[in-house]
Amino acid sequence: MTHRERALAVLHYRSVDCLPIVHFGFWPETIQKWADQGHVRQELAKDFFYRTEEEKEVGDLLGFDFGWGDTLRVNPRLFPPFEVKIIQEFPDGSFHKQNEDGAILLGRPDAISIPAEIDHLLKDRASWETHYRHRLQWTPDRVDLEDLAARKEQKYQFPLGLFCGSLYGVIRDMLGLEGACYLQVDDEPLFDEMIETVAELCYQNVVYQLDLPVHFDYAHFWEDICFKNGPLISPAVFAQKIAPHYRRITDLLRSRGLDIISLDCDGKIDALVPIWLENGVNTMFPIEVGTWNASIEPWRTAYGPGVLGVGGMNKIVFSRDRAAIDAEIERLKPLVELGGYIPCPDHRIPPDAEWELVQYYCERMRRIFAA
Repeated sequence: MTHRERALAVLHYRSVDCLPIVHFGFWPETIQKWADQGHVRQELAKDFFYRTEEEKEVGDLLGFDFGWGDTLRVNPRLFPPFEVKIIQEFPDGSFHKQNEDGAILLGRPDAISIPAEIDHLLKDRASWETHYRHRLQWTPDRVDLEDLAARKEQKYQFPLGLFCGSLYGVIRDMLGLEGACYLQVDDEPLFDEMIETVAELCYQNVVYQLDLPVHFDYAHFWEDICFKNGPLISPAVFAQKIAPHYRRITDLLRSRGLDIISLDCDGKIDALVPIWLENGVNTMFPIEVGTWNASIEPWRTAYGPGVLGVGGMNKIVFSRDRAAIDAEIERLKPLVELGGYIPCPDHRIPPDAEWELVQYYCERMRRIFAA
């Protein structure tokens, strides 16, 4: 069996000769650390990016089969994006920077975490109509033609996803969390218009990709709209205003034979899981374990075998020792036995991960989950 065949078989509750060993990428700082330690070429650390040949090389060296989440490169966000530029610099080396969404960020030269958002260009209807709405219209040049040409020639050894975009996460990115919350009350018609505009862009994005001469194995959304205590939007608002757009897209996908529809959302997603399931999304990813101990098991108990999953492996054990990895794999065993589930580190592997421990994890997973 190919890695692609194994992954699709697991998510359809079919038997496999061995479980695919997958990852969700690496922080650039992780690659730089491993390059400095001599585990990978220094060239790999230069401009390292997600879903590249360089990432595949690192994954192969560690013992992974492939990285989950590979999709045809399309841009269902602002197009063209805003210019990324430094707005102001300060004596301590910090700076204000405008990002591609028009958000103003506070950056520091030694920081590697998510920067603080201090302002946003999108504030009201005037800024929406002047700067944003025209950037959220569908055009075919949103598809990366070089990537499309390469996909036509590939031999489908790994699963390929159709990227559906984001129905709310992109709005939260443009407005900021506070701005998105206030707009729902201050100008509900504008909030609704933003949702309609983004949803139509995502729908047209899916329509276009379905007619391309490329074979897709699953469809994939991105949201990132939860944190450690739950959603960054009221589940009731999400169900009322956003869920119908999910249903419109997932109905189209299923009419074209795509029955694995995954969604990338970090944080505690429990309150949104039933809404996604009711509206056609069936595969939760990356199932961030976090301090709330997320797992596919309670969702499977509550909602049945229609809940699929990729993720849920607590990556913090990569900074500990072999005993911690052994214990984590033991925790995963009964989850794998449920079927319809592929363990995967629950986000990109961070700089505190030790090369030898990640290798050990791959070796143990391969030995334990071989048929």
